[in-house]
Amino acid sequence: MKPLSKTCEQGTDGPLYDFSAYTECKAQPEEPLYQGGILKDEPPIMKPAIIGKTATGFYTPAFLLKNLTLGNLYCFSTWIKIQGANSALIRASLKTENRTYNCIGTVLAKNGCWSFLKGGFVLDSPSNLALLLFQNSDDKDIDITIDSSSLQPFTDQEWRFNQQFMINTQRKRAVTIHVSDQQGNRLQGAAITINQVSKDFPFGSAIAHTILGNLPYQNWFVERFNAAVFENELKWYATEPDQGKTNYTLADQMLEFVRGHQIIARGHNIFWEDPKYTPAWVRNLTGPDLQSAVNSRIQSLMSKYKEEFIHWDVSNEMLHFDFYEQRLGPDATLHFYETAHQSDPLATLFMNEFNVVETCSDVKSTVDTYIERIRELERGGMYMDGIGLESHFTVPNLPLMRAVIDKLATLRLPIWLTEVDISSSVGKELQGVYLEQVLREGFSHPSVNGIMLWTALHPKGCYEMCLTDENFKNLPAGDVVDKLLKEWESGEMKGVTDEHGSYSFYGFLGEYKVNVGYGDRAANSTFSLPRSDETKHFSIHL
Repeated sequence: MKPLSKTCEQGTDGPLYDFSAYTECKAQPEEPLYQGGILKDEPPIMKPAIIGKTATGFYTPAFLLKNLTLGNLYCFSTWIKIQGANSALIRASLKTENRTYNCIGTVLAKNGCWSFLKGGFVLDSPSNLALLLFQNSDDKDIDITIDSSSLQPFTDQEWRFNQQFMINTQRKRAVTIHVSDQQGNRLQGAAITINQVSKDFPFGSAIAHTILGNLPYQNWFVERFNAAVFENELKWYATEPDQGKTNYTLADQMLEFVRGHQIIARGHNIFWEDPKYTPAWVRNLTGPDLQSAVNSRIQSLMSKYKEEFIHWDVSNEMLHFDFYEQRLGPDATLHFYETAHQSDPLATLFMNEFNVVETCSDVKSTVDTYIERIRELERGGMYMDGIGLESHFTVPNLPLMRAVIDKLATLRLPIWLTEVDISSSVGKELQGVYLEQVLREGFSHPSVNGIMLWTALHPKGCYEMCLTDENFKNLPAGDVVDKLLKEWESGEMKGVTDEHGSYSFYGFLGEYKVNVGYGDRAANSTFSLPRSDETKHFSIHL
């Protein structure tokens, strides 16, 4: 299926990005995106497949790429068919004169049909001659055939144009306000003032118990965000460090804070598959005792907080770790989802994972591995599932990030960036630069429903990235957040009605209040602006 497909419409701002993606294995490949881009009429060459330093006797297709430009964003896609294995994780990589980009896209290919790989890259230095090649990630000998390949470059300006195009069409909407008297006569020249009072798009951050009683922190948070997630305070090791002794005091107080300011909250998390973050007493349980403890955990947490949290991360990072399935069997995770859904039927239950959009080098969490796991759970009867992408970046690869979200969007499930930050290893200035790239990419992708930062503030700093110092003075990442918050809202608008008694504008989705004055008459009203392709019409009588 092709969500929000954009064909290669060439204009003054270059091609429109093509969101097409496929996750089913097809008898025949589809046509190449962008008619092939710079690979049009460029057949692949065949290179000897190498394992370690040894030629295998097999050959793998590759492309010779000339004169790749520094600063361009390259979107790559191809169809792949394999022989010699039932399935294989095929990785595309890029070798230039200066370095090897280990992974620019992956696909879990199946024998005898065509699978779609979508990815991309950005160079950190120009290249006169590069080699784009494919290999089986587990280094086994298989035959790889490719077809309908495409490589489309975008300049930074063209990429930003595409982002803004999607923001204008997906995050904003046209409004026409009609002003008339009580008899229905149009009123020309009526003065109108419009203010956005809340935003439709959830944009928030993690908070910790450090926000309790800290009025400057609370004020700073409420001025910016409409969504929150508790960093650690709902995790099992925090609420029940000793068996049978549950303590929800901190979580209760944090929930009072967000509820008191009309902030929505994600529930993070019910279980964490990493044994390192599982309570010590739980690690010592087996069989029926562990099953009993698990059931008690779900019942205790979900009955206490029923309908309080919009989401629950049910089994955190289960592509990388499998503590519970090792001990309780392969259906343990499905049982978690079933029980959580029965306990809180209106909460969206998420699969939350790292290294899905951040990179494709992690074989445990490739986009197709994620999709396969979701489908397994769906076949088992999982309800109201959502896609959680942690988004802990070092240096973002934006074409890859977008391509991965394109493929995930074929599932037609809610997609959230759930724990966005940039590694402290790059320094504070680059944290700001890279954060802006990631946030613009997330907000402009039509399939992303919300963004959460992982920036809970502690006396000694934050997990990886802080927005401010301890005195709430912005760091570079905080400057970026404040700039984008302002850019992504409709500021106060003033105007007068035209000869038709109307006033029109484009506004970001959300809630608005409008004040109208005409002579000695005045009226106030409010209206909602939800997503739609149609113009919103709103009438006011004076």
